Amino acid sequence: MRRGPTAEPGEVGDGGIALVWSWPVPARRYRPWPGKLSKQIVEGTASQVKLPQGGTCLDVGCGSGALSIAVARRNPLASVVGADRWGAEYASYTKELCEFNAMAEGASNVRFERADAVKLPYADESFDAVTSNYVYHNVTGADKQALLRETLRCLKKGGTFAIHDIMTPARYGNMQAFCQSLRNEGYEDVQLVATDDGLFMDKAEAAVMMLAGSTLLVGTK
Repeated sequence: MRRGPTAEPGEVGDGGIALVWSWPVPARRYRPWPGKLSKQIVEGTASQVKLPQGGTCLDVGCGSGALSIAVARRNPLASVVGADRWGAEYASYTKELCEFNAMAEGASNVRFERADAVKLPYADESFDAVTSNYVYHNVTGADKQALLRETLRCLKKGGTFAIHDIMTPARYGNMQAFCQSLRNEGYEDVQLVATDDGLFMDKAEAAVMMLAGSTLLVGTK
């Protein structure tokens, strides 16, 4: 059984194809997938992460470190923790790879730690922002809304979240109801934003890459 964060921005779809990074500088070890699309997805997600000066962001399921590094570069006066279990099923993704990529990108305000998305080793309300990209749908057998709750548990009151995944009803259940439950608890500006209709990719690209249903869950705790 696959548990916890897996490869980001990598393997998407249960049994689907591997989607990985392409960068113009050969020294980086992100494995290649369509560069323009990958950049739009990761940079688009990173742009939704709002961090105060001196704040800290948690990236759950950081994989090769792409999103963690993008957030760190956009927020040089804050820090980022990239967390992943780096399981044997994705042996090409390692903590050492993340650290190499961060160094190659000049991102000194990011660090990487081993953690499982099912039970994160962080205290309640310990981060100013939380984010993730194409991770939770890969956690076989897990309640995806429970995974979201576990991530949001680590978010401080007033902190922001930007979680990107394939949030189809078959995988996630009724996400409109989930969002309403967050609003009822005091969360603000909670939105589901489709990213497969022109925001990050068009419908044809999403279909080819098995990314139909890609959605950003954003808001403030």
